[in-house]
Amino acid sequence: MTLDVSFLSQLSASADSLTQHLDHFSQAKVLVVGDLTLDEFLTGQVERLSREAPVLILRHEATRQIPGGGANAVYNLASLGATVKVAGFVGKDEQGLALRRIFEQAGIETEGMLLDPDRPTVTKTRISGHARQSVTQQIVRIDRKSDRLPDLELQLQLADYIRNSLETVDAVVCSDYGDGVLTPVTIEAALSHSLTLVDTQKDLHRFAGASLFTPNLPEAELAVGYSITDESSLAQAGKDLLKLTQADHILITRGEDGMSLFSAHSEDAPPSSFHIPAFNRTDVFDVTGAGDTVVSALTLGLCGSASLWEAAVLGNLAASLVVRQFGTATTSIEQMKETLRSLLSDASSL
Repeated sequence: MTLDVSFLSQLSASADSLTQHLDHFSQAKVLVVGDLTLDEFLTGQVERLSREAPVLILRHEATRQIPGGGANAVYNLASLGATVKVAGFVGKDEQGLALRRIFEQAGIETEGMLLDPDRPTVTKTRISGHARQSVTQQIVRIDRKSDRLPDLELQLQLADYIRNSLETVDAVVCSDYGDGVLTPVTIEAALSHSLTLVDTQKDLHRFAGASLFTPNLPEAELAVGYSITDESSLAQAGKDLLKLTQADHILITRGEDGMSLFSAHSEDAPPSSFHIPAFNRTDVFDVTGAGDTVVSALTLGLCGSASLWEAAVLGNLAASLVVRQFGTATTSIEQMKETLRSLLSDASSL
C-alpha cells in the first residue's frame, strides 16, 4: 500500500500512543443498542439438476452461524477485548437461541436481549454451492424478518434496561439496521449517555444530539440530498451533517478514499476536519460489516484517552483487516498491532 509521507510521519510519531490505546481496549465497558441479526451460511456441493424443477441439488457440507447486523458490532467489541452489554430483541426461535449462545460463549452480557414472541429473530441465510474443484458461489439468500414494530410494552422494557445500564458503561453504540429496535422510546434512553455513537443507514435526524455519527458515503449523500464528488462537496456535507444531527462529530467512511472527520465548534466558527487515507485498497474481498468494525474500534479508542484522530486511525486500521475476509468478520488486537507495525515499517523505510 502507498500512503502519504506526511501521514506516515504523523503515524510514526503516534506509534507508542496507539499501541497503548490498543492495550487499554480491555478496560472499556460498552452497551450496544441494536438490531440483532443472525447470519447463516449453508454450503454444499452441486450434485445435479433436480427432476422436480430446474434447480440445483446441493449435498450439504457445512452450516456456519455468526452475528450480523447490530450483533456484529457487539461481537466486534467483544473480540477486541471490551466488556459488552447488548440491548435488543430476538424471537422465540432456534435462531434467537443460537445468537444468545454465541454471545454467552464470548462473555457478552445478554440480559438485555429481550424475547419478542410476535416477531422472528432477524436471520439472513445465504446458500452457496460449488462443483468439484471450483469456487464456492452464493446462489440465493433467504431473509426472515418482520416489518412490524415491537409492542410498546417491549419498547419500554428495553428503554428501562438501557437507562439502568448507563452508569455501568463508558459508551453507548446505537447500531441501526432498520429492524425495529431503535424506536423513539429506545433512542431517547440511549442518548441519555454522555458518549453515544450512532451507526444508522438513514434518517440520522432521529438521533439528534448524539456525540458522533459514522455514516458511509452513500448514507451521507442520502442524508444531505446531494452527491459528494470532490473536496468542496465533502466539506459542505460535513457542515450540513453537523447541523442536521446537532452532533459533536461526523465521521464519513469513504471506502478506498479513507475517512473524513468533521467536528463542530461554536455556532460562528466553521467545523474543523481531518482526513485519514485507506490503509488497504488492494486486498479488499468483502466490505460486509466493515462499518461495524470501524465504530467498534473507534468507540474503544474514545473510551480511553485516545484523541479523535487516534480513535479514527484505530477504526481505519481494524476495518482494513476485516475487508480481507469474506462475510461478516472481526479482528483482534494482535492483528491490529501487527498491521500497525507493518505500516510503521513502511514509514521507517522512507
